[in-house]
Amino acid sequence: MYSTITRKELEDKLENEEDFELIEVLDREDYEQSHIKGAINIPLSELGREVKDRFDEDRELVVYCADINCGASPSAAEKLDQLGFENVYDYEGGKEDWREAGNPMSQGN
Repeated sequence: MYSTITRKELEDKLENEEDFELIEVLDREDYEQSHIKGAINIPLSELGREVKDRFDEDRELVVYCADINCGASPSAAEKLDQLGFENVYDYEGGKEDWREAGNPMSQGN
């Protein structure tokens, strides 16, 4: 079963350079416009195949999407759960929460 992660917990993970993957599950266009610094992009529609090929099932994964009302990251976390990934977290606040807190964003690939 996946868990949620708060902005503060994510900030701490990034600040402490913990070993995990931060994945934006929105489409590539949304990712290229802006994304949390350090995140990679795997759109929800490609998640299963892509993640199975790239990561071990015990790899810690944090997924996020646009904002608290976006259903993509909970869907992604559920999908990862079903695929057997054991350390999955959903950052529910997403890009909007991150940006509003003044945290660094990136653009492009």
